[in-house]
Amino acid sequence: MESSEALNSVDAAMKKAVEHTSSEFTSIRTGKASPALVENLDVSVPSYGSVMKLKGLAVITSPEPRMLLVQPFDPTTTGDIEKAIRESKLGLNPVNEGIKLRLPIPELSEERRVELVKNVKAMAEEGRISIRAARKEGMDAGKKMKSDNTVTEDGQRDFEAEVQALTDKATKDLDALVMAKEKEVMTV
Repeated sequence: MESSEALNSVDAAMKKAVEHTSSEFTSIRTGKASPALVENLDVSVPSYGSVMKLKGLAVITSPEPRMLLVQPFDPTTTGDIEKAIRESKLGLNPVNEGIKLRLPIPELSEERRVELVKNVKAMAEEGRISIRAARKEGMDAGKKMKSDNTVTEDGQRDFEAEVQALTDKATKDLDALVMAKEKEVMTV
């Protein structure tokens, strides 16, 4: 493997870790209604015989700042969707209106905000673990290239410095996301 290929692979893995963590952050409730809050909920639909994401079963809109409206494509799945929302850890209580569900988004208490910040930090740590795993793969690739005599000792050192620079950049990007999400959660 050439060093540029290995660096591209490490960079892609780190970017993927940051993007995944960012998408995980969308499931954290901030007090504002956002379809991203529920669109990735897994809904078990016995009539279909499978588990599907909510966004594949319904249109999710935000008609008011503190309200989500879920309109299933198939009205027979309304009960299944309601059950999945109630069982999720979001703390939402859907109002079943027959062919659609209203999800009022309650105001977050200070205690709940602190708990959500802890969840954000836990998700961020998972992202950091993924970044460190990609760094380790990069460092191992550098050692393998050295042992295969495709790079010199100085080349290995330069390669490892570039991997570390990518790690630092990915960690900085992740920290910026965490700070922004914490601020969003704590804003009343």
